[in-house]
Amino acid sequence: MPRFLVVLDVDSTLIENEVIELLAEAAGTLPEVARITASAMNGEVDFEQSLRARVATLAGLAATVFEDVGRRVTLTNGVQRMVDGVHEAGGRVAVVSGGFHEVVDPVAAAIGLDYVRANRLEVVDGALTGGLVGPIVDAQAKADTLREWAEDFGVPLRQTIAVGDGANDLPMMAITGLSVGFDAKAPVRDEANLIMDARDLSQLLPLLGLRG
Repeated sequence: MPRFLVVLDVDSTLIENEVIELLAEAAGTLPEVARITASAMNGEVDFEQSLRARVATLAGLAATVFEDVGRRVTLTNGVQRMVDGVHEAGGRVAVVSGGFHEVVDPVAAAIGLDYVRANRLEVVDGALTGGLVGPIVDAQAKADTLREWAEDFGVPLRQTIAVGDGANDLPMMAITGLSVGFDAKAPVRDEANLIMDARDLSQLLPLLGLRG
């Protein structure tokens, strides 16, 4: 049986939440941030531009907000069954996110993911500055990361699966063996190989010939 690399988006895919919106709620900027997020996921505005605009509204938040937000994160139904099933078959599961390592990393560790890549928020003197640190994980970075991980794992792209819901997932979906639009926005519904509207990630297992 071939080994598979499954790469998922995080916000509204691996988890039920949009982490930037949880942070914005703490900052009192949720309406503005939610509006920008919706535009970005529908491909109406540049992702990096929208990300920087949203993060700027978080300036001044205490870094302790990460723990508070982490407690509010809810895994999508079926996540652990999916991860365990792929691992049992010798595969790997990864997430590449336009969200933030500060919240994603604890989730990834708890469920046993093999690779994680996300953005990093700048923190100075215990508070968010409203800026980002390092390269931005945008749409092209997601595709480049999937290629990198497939090479590291030693599998061809035809044995990779990309799962996402927003426009910034489309470049990685375009190069993968199977692209799954998970409760997806309009641009993804037009391009994905398969649409999965029931929010249960264990449904990926039968697609890979694994136990459901």
